[in-house]
Amino acid sequence: MFRKIFLAALMLLLSANMAIAAQKTFVIAHDATWPPMEYVDANKKIVGYSVDYIDAIAKEVGIEVAHKNFAWTGIFAELAAGRCDVISSSVTITPERAQVMDFSIPYYIVQQAVVTTNDATFASTDDLKGKRLGAQLSTTGYFAAHEIIGNKAKSYDAIGHAIEDLKNGRLDAVICDDPVAADYALQSAGNKDALKIAFVIDNAEEEHYGFAVRKGDKETLDLINKGVAAVKEKGIEAELIKKWIGK
Repeated sequence: MFRKIFLAALMLLLSANMAIAAQKTFVIAHDATWPPMEYVDANKKIVGYSVDYIDAIAKEVGIEVAHKNFAWTGIFAELAAGRCDVISSSVTITPERAQVMDFSIPYYIVQQAVVTTNDATFASTDDLKGKRLGAQLSTTGYFAAHEIIGNKAKSYDAIGHAIEDLKNGRLDAVICDDPVAADYALQSAGNKDALKIAFVIDNAEEEHYGFAVRKGDKETLDLINKGVAAVKEKGIEAELIKKWIGK
């Protein structure tokens, strides 16, 4: 009798825990300054490729998500402190980052593009040596700029500020992820007549975006990976690329 009561109580406890997990709303962190991947639209809503991707994941695995905007400079600390569950903010998977957080299956391949004014004639990183380069702080674009000119590379809290300095003649080039470069240089109405993508930096290894979770949070990571796999297999990823990025 005692054994039956114990097992019944255990089953009730497990059921209760599963119900709590099912009711949890996962907080998704974005630095929403990175169009077309994640940005704030005219209606003050966070939108973009990564946002739709997470929403598709949530639908596939049956979870609720809430999108929140965080400053890039503190977004990793917010994750470590438990104020968000997943970072969906065009985070390139690097060995250094993988030491302090866990990453999902990659969901986008990215390259570093060099944005210049239309009259510039830069064709390679050699042409950028000694030039005024800008990028967003702690991004792989900034790491690339630092490799070219060292500590003289100028960092910005938001990539849009670097683009404005480029347009106003305070920089010679801006380095950022290629879909973001294309958005600012080729699509934005105020920029497309003034800016261009001069070239894409040829790296030996591809960069991959991943969704980041707290180190050791296997439960969340497994859910995200299950969702990414489904989004890829069902062709949803291809549809999102076509919608937000084009080529």
